[in-house]
Amino acid sequence: MKTNQILVRYGELSTKGKNRSSFIGRLRDNIHHTFSDLGKLQIKAERDRMFINSDSEEDMEQVISRLPKVFGIQSFSPVTETELSLEAMKSAAETLIGKMDTEGKSFKVTVRRANKDFELQKPEILHGIGSHVLRAFPGLLVQMKNPEIDLKVEIRDKAAYMTAEVIQGAGGLPIGAGGKALLMLSGGLDSPVAGFHMLKRGVRLELIHFFSPPFTNDRAKEKVFDLAQKLSEFGSSVNLHIIPFTKLQQEVHKQVPDNITMTSTRRMMMRVADGVLEETGCKAIITGESLGQVASQTLESLHAINAVTTTPVLRPLIATDKLEIIDTAMQIGTHDISVRPYEDCCTIFTPANPKTKPKLEKVEYYEGFVSFDELIQEAVEKREVIKFPRAKINEFDELL
Repeated sequence: MKTNQILVRYGELSTKGKNRSSFIGRLRDNIHHTFSDLGKLQIKAERDRMFINSDSEEDMEQVISRLPKVFGIQSFSPVTETELSLEAMKSAAETLIGKMDTEGKSFKVTVRRANKDFELQKPEILHGIGSHVLRAFPGLLVQMKNPEIDLKVEIRDKAAYMTAEVIQGAGGLPIGAGGKALLMLSGGLDSPVAGFHMLKRGVRLELIHFFSPPFTNDRAKEKVFDLAQKLSEFGSSVNLHIIPFTKLQQEVHKQVPDNITMTSTRRMMMRVADGVLEETGCKAIITGESLGQVASQTLESLHAINAVTTTPVLRPLIATDKLEIIDTAMQIGTHDISVRPYEDCCTIFTPANPKTKPKLEKVEYYEGFVSFDELIQEAVEKREVIKFPRAKINEFDELL
């Protein structure tokens, strides 16, 4: 008896029409990428399900533990292979059910007899396995329609294949199916969560971070590296663009009244992002803004910030409150990184009394006293690009 196959169910992909095959192909490629560090996996994609096979049980354990992070999968089930005898199937069934909570749970056995030459008929297999499991686990209750535990048995030419466990997948669409966009990644809670939501919709990410030494230090950059690593664990590598932002930020504070520097700074970030976007093939900019959370996230502020770009700006958290964002951050593993006490450039330069309703014409008036074009171009050209995941992500000194 061994677990050497995983049955994958598509979920939302099953609703796709003529483009279904391209979505499934993208999912297959993402699975290959996610497990490129393992031995060779055999992946067979069918219209409504996919099978992952390996001769290594150790590799299968790794796949089972990491597959829940791959978007495009509704659920999956480890499949146990056993020899073609009723006794072997009964033993395998007891082992499989024994790993589950059975007390008071509804149960049934489903048999598919693909091998018509097998000596036992379907009713004999059903009765033999079902009665054995019920004797072993007296807390189970037989229920033929929508049971909580459905032990599936498939009789094939050389072996029987059995599964009872359904593991929830990440859902959503395979990364890459929704194009590519540029995520403005700070060191805070919001932007990594925004990136996660866009990954779930199949969007491949490029990341951009604005770094203002000496006002922000290497520990702030380390936070961003660790967040980028987390975002690279969902089935696709990501590139992080580190923008030298000190000159631009200082020029803004020199030219613009203090109470609208936050708005103007965000506008400069958008302009830099547009320059990076042109070189990366991204089709949109993603931010972690949530309406009304801070002064720069009022409708008036967002209007003034958006006015500087014609690029679509996606804000997946716009109607999400802080507690919901924190919950998601804890679920995806970014919370403890984001709350490290190292501030990014926006936090350090936050004015004491920022305008919550800045007037666009006033912002443009003060910005008009100096041309920011050269500084923006310099920031784009001198950026540092780092690819994640990186094998030694925790050894910070090797990343600098």
